[in-house]
Amino acid sequence: MYRVSDVMTKQVVYLPAETVLEDAARVMKESDIGDVVVTDGATLAGMLTDRDIVVRAVAERADPVTTTIGSIITREVVMIEQHATASEAATLMRARNIRRVLVCDGERKLVGIVSLGDLAMHLDPHSALSNISEAAPNM
Repeated sequence: MYRVSDVMTKQVVYLPAETVLEDAARVMKESDIGDVVVTDGATLAGMLTDRDIVVRAVAERADPVTTTIGSIITREVVMIEQHATASEAATLMRARNIRRVLVCDGERKLVGIVSLGDLAMHLDPHSALSNISEAAPNM
């Protein structure tokens, strides 16, 4: 039985809410990630995903040079304790209709992020790989 700590991504990238979209997108590309944790000073302000950028900024024709990530982030963050089971994380994601959950330790300190993709790769790697090869048969 996998725990969230076994499947989560431990590298968490933080950006201040004042960061402009262009810079956030560049950080995501360079770090090969689809999300960043957004801070307001020392406070967790929310999470920004690549989908947020597309749906809340690009589709609305927001200027990536002047629009801050704080203006488009998801402010309601969902957390799960690192010792919870991967199955519990999947159930939480399904119930909340989300693809990523912040992972905390027993003192609610952020220690990682677990995504639907992380769960798929660890819980059923053959299914995840077969879906990738079906989507791109020339790989």
